[in-house]
Amino acid sequence: MKQHPLCTDTEHELDVSRLALPAEVLQEWASLQTRRHFLGRAGKVMGWAALAGLVGDRSLQTHASSPKTPAGAPGPDELKLPHFAPKAKRAIYLFMSGGPPQLDMWDYKPNLAAQYDKDIPDSVRGAQQVTGMTAGQARFPVAPSHWDFKRYGQTGTYVSDLLPYTSKLVDDLTIIKSTNTDAINHEPAIMLMNTGNMNAGKPCLGSWLAYGLGSMNDNLPTFLVLQTKLNPKQDNQPVSSRLWGSGFLSSEYAGVSLRSAGDPVLYIGNPDGVDSATRRQMLDAVNQINRETYEEVGDPETNSRIAQYEMAYRMQTSVPELADFSKEPQTTWDLYGEEAKEPGTFAYNCLMARRMAERGVRFTQVYKRGWDVHGNVVGTLPQLCGEVDRGCYALVTDLKQRGLLDDTLVIWGGEFGRTVYSQGGLSRENYGRDHHPRCFTTWMTGGGVRPGISYGETDDYSYNIVKDPVPVRDFNATILHCLGIDHNKLTYKFQGLDQKLTGTTPANVVTGLLA
Repeated sequence: MKQHPLCTDTEHELDVSRLALPAEVLQEWASLQTRRHFLGRAGKVMGWAALAGLVGDRSLQTHASSPKTPAGAPGPDELKLPHFAPKAKRAIYLFMSGGPPQLDMWDYKPNLAAQYDKDIPDSVRGAQQVTGMTAGQARFPVAPSHWDFKRYGQTGTYVSDLLPYTSKLVDDLTIIKSTNTDAINHEPAIMLMNTGNMNAGKPCLGSWLAYGLGSMNDNLPTFLVLQTKLNPKQDNQPVSSRLWGSGFLSSEYAGVSLRSAGDPVLYIGNPDGVDSATRRQMLDAVNQINRETYEEVGDPETNSRIAQYEMAYRMQTSVPELADFSKEPQTTWDLYGEEAKEPGTFAYNCLMARRMAERGVRFTQVYKRGWDVHGNVVGTLPQLCGEVDRGCYALVTDLKQRGLLDDTLVIWGGEFGRTVYSQGGLSRENYGRDHHPRCFTTWMTGGGVRPGISYGETDDYSYNIVKDPVPVRDFNATILHCLGIDHNKLTYKFQGLDQKLTGTTPANVVTGLLA
């Protein structure tokens, strides 16, 4: 029997570098190699040899790399980022989970009033996919917006009466009416918007920024997440931590979610009977155990754990100070409203986002759920807009007054839009709107984007894009560009691919959005 090449020198000193293993595995092995590691892992060589014999001379070419950050992988210092001078140093993402209806808020279509209760033309709808919630409808009747629109600002931009505060910002906003996505249901759509992929397990935008650009404040996490408290009268689609997870990157790059009630972080304070010195002594002991574990096992995630324990210790001071609004002047409450004093409200989270920007938090994401308006749009949408309208205005205005907007990118949007046709019953007083991935409205403002423009156009039914489409991947590539990152160069080797936020589908920076 022919002896397999991997078994030829098992009686001699093993040369791991000669094994037919993927390059990333050899790199990790070499970077961790010590005598103790070598002896501890040598017993695995026969297992590799047996597996190689089963797969033949392909020699483990399909082996998947470790889901943890390899010790030899480049960190922020080695990535040499930013790739070029950034216009923005930080970003704040106001994510409207559920899909805000663009027709009722931003995409003014005055001619639809004459189309009330008429079926949307087949030439417009074509063979496009609809959800299972409306696929069984006998008709697709047009539902014009219940609200009036007016022109605002020097640009004369039309904005719905639902947004009396945000409408004051139009000369500062970059309104994108032609955003579009590949997904028609919530979970894949929200995953695509946040991670660039419809499947779980990939790093989100904030994690890529934390990995690529690093921290600007050693006492706070690089990436923080705020969730607005739920309104029981709204259809609140669930959001999960995988939306701010680090995927195959080290867990130290994942978002840290602050609670909307009680202490922002559980157990942030010392328990009764434990003072700061005792806590420091305990942490030093735990870190020593972790360092010994790393020396023995060589798992790079152990180093991440040490860093996270140290960050948690520093957060015992920094987070209470961050959440202490007692020194905010009356002008703050005049701007944000009294609602901003209540933890968990959208206005409170916007004020927190401004305070985070002041303190150098690289990426802040604020989630507001409830936008899944399949029915009762007339009853629900005023509540939703009322919750976010003043907070959005106050945040942008506050950043601008403090000189922070110039190098802070603020992003607003959801995972898709809503249909022009009514889901369920239609009347002059009320209607519903189903999911619509073909076009929806988002906006940006601040560092790197051109203020006072409306980019892209939709047809007379706000159903198809007729000019300057902005796919989600281009949207994300443009965000990275504003922060000085070439989306094609910020990559991480995993599962045989140079993984990136924008995925394998070609993506382009939307230059028409840039300042």
